[in-house]
Amino acid sequence: MKKQNPQTPFSQSVLQKINQLKEYMSKSSYTVVFSGAGMSTEAGLPDFRSVGTGMWTQFNPLELASTTAMKHNRDQFIDFYRYRVQSLKECKPHEGHYILAEWEKDGKIQSIITQNVDGFHHAAGNRRILELHGTLRTCHCSECGKTYPIEQFMGENVQCNCGGFIRPSVVLFGEALPEGALHQSSIEAKKADLFIVLGSSLSVSPANLFPLEAKRQGAKLVIINMETTDLDNKADLIINGEKIGDVLRELAK
Repeated sequence: MKKQNPQTPFSQSVLQKINQLKEYMSKSSYTVVFSGAGMSTEAGLPDFRSVGTGMWTQFNPLELASTTAMKHNRDQFIDFYRYRVQSLKECKPHEGHYILAEWEKDGKIQSIITQNVDGFHHAAGNRRILELHGTLRTCHCSECGKTYPIEQFMGENVQCNCGGFIRPSVVLFGEALPEGALHQSSIEAKKADLFIVLGSSLSVSPANLFPLEAKRQGAKLVIINMETTDLDNKADLIINGEKIGDVLRELAK
């Protein structure tokens, strides 16, 4: 569709949706944001599953990002995650991350549930964050659980004082998602008046259950994603084909 307003990159129909979301936000007393890979790809990070460009089209996750690799293919496991951490250092949060941080400070959003491990929400200034898949901001001992800054993993010594292996604090294939984050995410979803999905295909369980929990409790469900998602038929408002940062910038006006 031809853009209708030279002052904005959006068509009139998308602007109407953004204005509807503004109204939802103004009426909500408890707004929860759920962020996925699309939030990170706008910062320059590769995602995992996009056809042709996703990280798993270049690497086999079962060989490199799994508990099996950590135990039996450790050198390549270390190389892979050092590559991922270094990739993070070459990117930074985009404007949308900072807008969310301002909204948290202003009381416009109450929490963020994220599938991302990049730590960009933290870097931008958000504090009420639930990380479903762990984080690459830190590493920890596989034996005693002691936590270290991720720089420890990037150095030569990846052995804890107890003798255990110091590994990134992400959820590997073969591991369960953290129970604490799952439990608190469920609580947040049930408390929400408004549940906003940013950049997730909503194709991975159990993470994709939280929008449904929110909806069942009467929340408005908004999905902002470049492509269609598995839960579009449940949403009250859908914005496809637009960059998240652009949409958030327009919302913040």
